[in-house]
Amino acid sequence: MIKKLYNWVLSWSDSRWGWLALLFIALFEASWFPLPPDILLIALCLGMPKKSFRFATICLIGSIVGAALGYGIGHFLWVTPSGDPTAIATFFYDHVFSVESFNNVGSLYDRFNFWIVFTAGFTPLPFKLFTIAGGMFSINFVMFIIASIVARGMRFFLIGWLIWRYGAPIKVFIDKYFNLLATLLAAMLIGFTALAFWLFGSGDSGETATAKSTQMVESAESAESEDNETEYNVTIENL
Repeated sequence: MIKKLYNWVLSWSDSRWGWLALLFIALFEASWFPLPPDILLIALCLGMPKKSFRFATICLIGSIVGAALGYGIGHFLWVTPSGDPTAIATFFYDHVFSVESFNNVGSLYDRFNFWIVFTAGFTPLPFKLFTIAGGMFSINFVMFIIASIVARGMRFFLIGWLIWRYGAPIKVFIDKYFNLLATLLAAMLIGFTALAFWLFGSGDSGETATAKSTQMVESAESAESEDNETEYNVTIENL
């Protein structure tokens, strides 16, 4: 099933409407679609390297609209007035992610807000889990959108720049190392931010700040493994 869906996504790279497919795949991936838009983004950029930044922009726009959609699903359509899960929530719990993973993300939002949205948007974590949870747990919407723009923009434009700069040979590097490097970079940014808060009087000790940044990354990775989604287990080896 996933293989067929993967091939279907790739097939749009040969279409004149590939950019439109990229827009909608990025939109729906942020709320329910099982495959990341990176698959089609890379294929389109390889086909037309000079348009790499245009494709990255299209991907970013779709993903941010999708993030807002996911937030809306969590905020308005997740629980009934009596507090029970809606049919939509039940479907997601049965087919997309677990209740435990969802609640783990809620506990992360209680402590980290901007940084957990950034980490989910920039790394291979399942972004939809965090967009829907953001709405369900009513985190600040403006902060949510800003963090999503920064994270998704960095991810998509970095892919676009690598292909624009180095062409087809960079594909092997992206396939093997991009997600790992994105995760490491996110961890470094969180660590530097924690250090800055400590140095300039956030009220946390150095150990506490460092522990918080480490705990956030570890908790996010735990949520990813518990969720066991298929989307980020799909590689781009067959491009």
